Parts: sequence; C-alpha cells; structure tokens
Amino acid sequence: MSNFAFLERATRKPPVFSVYTAKSLWTDDHTSERMLAFHLNDELDVSSRRSAFIDDSVRWMAERFQLGVGSGIVDFGCGPGLYAARFAELGASVTGIDFSARSLAYARTYADQHELSVHYIEGDYLEHPLDGAFDLITMIMCDYCALSPAQRAALLRRFQSLLSDEGRVVLDVYSKNAFDAKQEGAICEKNQLDGFWSAAPYYAIVASHKYEAECVSLDQYTIVEEKRSRVVYNWLQYFTPDSLAQEVRAAGLEVEALHGDVAGSVYEGGSMEFAVVLRKA
Repeated sequence: MSNFAFLERATRKPPVFSVYTAKSLWTDDHTSERMLAFHLNDELDVSSRRSAFIDDSVRWMAERFQLGVGSGIVDFGCGPGLYAARFAELGASVTGIDFSARSLAYARTYADQHELSVHYIEGDYLEHPLDGAFDLITMIMCDYCALSPAQRAALLRRFQSLLSDEGRVVLDVYSKNAFDAKQEGAICEKNQLDGFWSAAPYYAIVASHKYEAECVSLDQYTIVEEKRSRVVYNWLQYFTPDSLAQEVRAAGLEVEALHGDVAGSVYEGGSMEFAVVLRKA
C-alpha cells in the first residue's frame, strides 16, 4: 500500500458505529495500565471524576435513594471500584462489572485492604449474566454514549429486567451542546498522549468525524509502530433530554428526574453533559 493510500484509509469516514473496538482499549496490557493510572489520578477528569466529586455523588445518591444496609447496587463499567467501594462503605450489597482485569485487580485489592465486601465480575456488561433485583443501577462517566443504538437498546432492556420494583438507574451522557462544539479534522503526532498507546515509539493519526443526522462523533486513532499498526474507534453518541427520554421509553423505562450531573446538581440547558434518574415505566 502506498503512503498516500494508507493516509486515505486512516482518515476515511466509516459508516456510523460500523466497528466496535472499546474492549481492546481496556484489555490491552499497556493501555489498560495507562487507563488505570488515569482513573487514579485525582488531578484529571479523564477516566474517572476527581475523588471530591465522587464523594459528593455517592453522598447525594445515598440520600436520594436511601441507600444502606440491605440495598442492592450494581455498577456497570465499575473500573477500579471508585464508586463501588464507597457504596460498600454504606453497608450496601454491591456488584461491580467491568472487562478490565487490571482495574478489577486494583478494586479487589482495595476492597480487601479496607475490609469491604464487593462482588466484582470480569466480563462484558452487555453479555455477562447477572442475577437479582437491584435497588440502584449506575453507569457513570458517560460510558453509555460509547455504545451503538443496538447495544444501548439491549443494555436498557437489561436495566429494566434487573431493577427492583422501586429501583432506579443513574447514568450520565454527553449533550447536544458538546456535539456542536466538537471539531472535525485530522492530526498526526509522535507518541501521542505521552506514550499512552504503546511503550514503543509510535505515530498516531487521529481523524475526527461528525455525523450530523445521528448526532454522533468519531475519533479514529490509527496507531503506527515499527512492526505493526492498529486502529481504535472512539464513538460517542450525544443526546438532548428529549432524545434520551424517547430512547429509554422504548425499553420500558422512563425519566424520573433530570440533573446537571450524577451528584444531583441542577440541570442547565447549556451544559456539555447531563444526568438522568430512570425508573420502570
């Protein structure tokens, strides 16, 4: 393949949600290590929120949903257990599910060291079986937006089936305002993100695309090392409160409350993100 053809392929706009590579990002030995470091870096809002915000968020949910001994909680995409551990400190029965073995190893070690009882599951939350009726289901850090429409529909049906009669779902999403602010373009950087993609030298070609009709963006990363190249697709769906409400209704859920974030702040129309509390319809 010529250099020109390679660059054409690296920057070509693919069909929306045509490729799903999220799992490889979290299971690759090098990138999973870097992702965990981002999770635990309290100076960044990258993979997780800062600890002060997480404290506020758990405090709000504990009061809002009267969480404590006897409450059943499951955190989808729990990562290193930053929320799950705090829920367990309330005395709740907590399950966390994630497909990053490295993040879960950290979460289990932390739970053991602090004598917390959390059931951590290594698996794909789109497929791994779960039992029980939960009082609270959480999916935080806009993870919901990285899923295709079909994946989201299946996940919402799971939520509906796993909720207790009085159970609630808390999740956050990127807003249409964030989509409008997103820019298209292409760049090439050596060792982009300070070596995030590989321990060996590499070049990263990043092509950013927008899909106006679907309100979806794509950051397509072509990582070129000396002996291999690979492509990672970071899709994001953006929502308005109305479009999200319509989507959850199709799964037998409804929006009970709209907030600015998962710490219960007041929703403002100009924000880049918002959060919802869902219940069975």
